[in-house]
Formats: sequence, C-alpha cells, structure tokens
Amino acid sequence: MPEVKLSNPDKVLFPQDGITKAELAEHYARVAALMVPHCKDRPMNLWRWNKGIDHDVVVQQSLPKGAPDWVARCEVPRRKGGNIVHGMINDADTLRWLAQQNCITPHVWNARCDMRDKPDRLVFDLDPSDDDFDKVREGALAVAAALRELDLVPFAKVSGSRGIHIIAPLKRTRQVDEVREGAQVIADRIAAEHDHILTTAWRKEKRDGKILVDVARNTYGQTAVAPYAVRALPGAPVALPVSWDEVADPGLHPRKFKLRELAGHLERDDPWAAMGDSARPFPRAALP
Repeated sequence: MPEVKLSNPDKVLFPQDGITKAELAEHYARVAALMVPHCKDRPMNLWRWNKGIDHDVVVQQSLPKGAPDWVARCEVPRRKGGNIVHGMINDADTLRWLAQQNCITPHVWNARCDMRDKPDRLVFDLDPSDDDFDKVREGALAVAAALRELDLVPFAKVSGSRGIHIIAPLKRTRQVDEVREGAQVIADRIAAEHDHILTTAWRKEKRDGKILVDVARNTYGQTAVAPYAVRALPGAPVALPVSWDEVADPGLHPRKFKLRELAGHLERDDPWAAMGDSARPFPRAALP
C-alpha cells in the first residue's frame, strides 16, 4: 500500500486554533487502532471542509474520483436506479487519505456492507433544546437503564457537538424498517416515563425545553458521526466513546475532548471494547 502523501499539509482547517491538515492526519493516526474496529466494513459519508471550517461543508456519499484502489468499497443500489459506491474505513491508511481529502468528520452506517438491510447497532441521539448538559446526562442514564431492562447492552459516545449518542449492539436478525419502528416504540416509552426531561416531539416549538430522543439515525442509509471523529467546531472537539461512569460525572461535556488534548484519554481502556461481544436480538417487546 503506497504512502499517503499530504498535499499542502500546512493548510489551516481550523482558523481560530491554527489546526492544520497535518494535525488532522496525526490525530487519525493516533486513534486508528481504536477507531478502525468500530468503523470497519461500514459504508461511510465524507464530510469535507475544503476551505476550512469557516466555509461550507461538502457532504459526499460516493467516493471521490481518483480514490486509491486500496480504499475498501461498498456498492449500494440507489432506490431510483443505479448505484452509489461508498468507501469504508478499514485501515489506518484510509483515515490518512480522508484527512488528505479535507474530510474532518467521517460518518458511518449502523449496518455493515454485507447485510446493509439488517443493522447491528440501535442508536438513540439525545438532542438538547438548551445548553443544560446535566439534563442530557440524566436523560442518557435513563435511556441506558431502559435498554438494560430490554436485555440490551448500552454504550455511550459524546457527540463532540451538543449531545450524547446511546448505542446498543444488535444481532443482525431484523430488517432495518423493523428496527427503525421498534426504536420509535422504545423512545416513546422512555420519553413518557421521563417526560420531565425527554420528548419525542420533532418540532422544537413542541419540545418545551426538553431533550429530543431522536431515532432517525436508525433509518436505512442514515449515518452517525464515527467514534473518534473530529467535529468541525472551534477547538476541534472529538466524538468520543465514554463509560457510563463518565456519563454520571457532572464534569462531562459533549465538547470536553479536543484534538490537541486527547492523548491522556487514549491511554485508558476503550469504553466500547466489549461492543462486539454484546450484541443482543432486537427485543420482541419493542416490535411494533
């Protein structure tokens, strides 16, 4: 596999912080051993900021023209005909190549390429209406408790933006539409039991300051920000897997973990290390 050379490595992608393309590539080299196992074989979308984060993002589903042959591919039929060829993050060299493409934030599917219509992750995205992150932490702990009651094993990730993602690994036995509908059933039940802080009302004016339990990422072809990915925000916060003890800590914040301050956090055990062995069948009690 040829070395991935960075063109214009001193290009500044984060103007307020002076973070360059080379620093972005170095970040992905540091996290590759942790990140790749959680992204491998999953179709991805590239979120590219070709002129830096102060300019518009280009969201690209298909691999850019000229992508190296060694980048893993997943050909996905379009519903209106034809195919989209997604890339997949199957090795550290692909992460470096993404940095070369100014892809600050890759997003990945909740299903693997070989069974795209049977997801192996159930995702709840807690989307706050305000900046009270204590409520988000409380909501995340409530969602986790409810999933355990359904015999699922929850894992957490701070989004690097405003919220928390709760992920439960699944055995690949249910079609994506069943999982999407069942996720809504679970979300509605949790929101009803914790209606002082949670809601499933999509329109902001109907949320009354509560946290949205968003299950839209369980829809076919939808993506979630990849674990260990950098967000295109000042300070370059990272979407980082966290333990449930960390979620319970009042010091947690969704942008707490930043690219230039991450080294110490990478020395701990991966909070998602057991995810691959924790898959459970989708609970029948939640099927619509």
